[in-house]
Amino acid sequence: MGARTFIVVGGTSGLGLAVARLLADEDQVVVLGDVADEVDATADELGCGGIICDISSYPQVRDAFAEVADRYDTIDGVVDCASIWAGGDLADLPPERIRRAVEVNALGTTYVLKVALEQLHRQGFGNVVYVGAMAVTQPRPGIPVYRATKSYGRSLVESVAEAQHSNRIKVMQLHPGPMPTRLQERVGDQFLDEVYALPDQVATEVVRLLRLAPDDLYVSGELVLRADGRW
Repeated sequence: MGARTFIVVGGTSGLGLAVARLLADEDQVVVLGDVADEVDATADELGCGGIICDISSYPQVRDAFAEVADRYDTIDGVVDCASIWAGGDLADLPPERIRRAVEVNALGTTYVLKVALEQLHRQGFGNVVYVGAMAVTQPRPGIPVYRATKSYGRSLVESVAEAQHSNRIKVMQLHPGPMPTRLQERVGDQFLDEVYALPDQVATEVVRLLRLAPDDLYVSGELVLRADGRW
């Protein structure tokens, strides 16, 4: 198919960086992140594009996607790996931490999906992959806000996928278990299961979904669970 263009939201660390590395071998990649030094470092390392973007800001998301579309004409796929951790009992969580988790995990996901789908509909094809979390499958102590925001993302993606009415535009989601990433370091070892997958292993599945062709059938709405090394 030749070189394609992919946007990796949250592509400067963890799973997002692993995805960007795999894609950059063959395709044009643009990573989005909200820390300038990290965006620059990733772009230099991978030889890819980088845009500073706080996805909780709709204008920043809109402008970032417009910049990529102007440069490459089309966007073949978008993966949303950005996430803010908010662990701890609800009573102990500072209001500003709650607000930031909702801004990034809920509003940010909404803005990314909205802008990405507008672009994909203009060009008539493309894939979107939302990276959720296994936390949505069952309650776990100490993560009520994080789980709620990721459950929002899952619900949003399910509804949006159903609304496409065409596999030329595929909206899919993948829910990995805890992984040894920077986010996991913030979470703490008590939430890292004895069996888990590495970011590089999960990234392979994300890339598989991103690279699905427009004529691959019956995949819009595909849900990949237990991407955590279990059998």
